[in-house]
Amino acid sequence: MGKIVCVGRNYVEHIKELHNEIPDEPVYFMKPFSAISGSLVWQKGLHYEGEIAFLYEKGRFAKAAFGFDLTLREVQSRLKRKGLPWERAKAFKNSAVFSPFVPIKSWENLELRLYRNGKLVQKGDTSLMIFNPDYLLKDIDEIFGLEDGDIVMSGTPKGVGEVGKGDVFEGELWQNGKSLVKGKWKAL
Repeated sequence: MGKIVCVGRNYVEHIKELHNEIPDEPVYFMKPFSAISGSLVWQKGLHYEGEIAFLYEKGRFAKAAFGFDLTLREVQSRLKRKGLPWERAKAFKNSAVFSPFVPIKSWENLELRLYRNGKLVQKGDTSLMIFNPDYLLKDIDEIFGLEDGDIVMSGTPKGVGEVGKGDVFEGELWQNGKSLVKGKWKAL
C-alpha cells in the first residue's frame, strides 16, 4: 500500500475563509490508506472539503477523481492553537472518500463541483491553485518520494462546511466543459 499526501492551503479564498495565512511553500500532511472509505461516515463535528485528487503512476499524475478530505474542524482548531500536528483531525478512519479515478492526459482545466442536498457549495479549478499540480508532483517527490498508487489531494476551494447526518453530497470532476466522473454519498 502507498500513501495519501494532502495539500493544505492551496486556494486563496479557502485560506481567507478559515482565517489562515497564505503560505510561502506548500503545506503537507498525510493520511494513511486506512483513511479511505467508500462511504461518508457521519460523526459529530465532521466538515467536508471537496478536492481534486490525483493518482500517481509511472512518474506522472495519470488519473484524477473527486475526493473528500474530511475534517474534524473543532479538533483541528484546538490542535492548531497548541501548535500540534493535525493528523487526529485529518487522518482518522473514513476521512478520505473518492469517486472512481479516471485517466487524464493533463491536469489543465480540471474543475470540481460539490453539491450538498442539491445546492452547489464548492466549485474550483486548477487555475485557482497557488501551487499547480506540476509543482506539487515535483516537490512532493523530492520530499517524500512518490510511488505508483500514491494519491495526492491537491487542496480545497472555498465553500467548506459541516456535514449533517443524512446530507446527500454529489461530487463531480470536469475538464474543458466535459464531465469526467461523478460520485454520490449520503452521510450516515
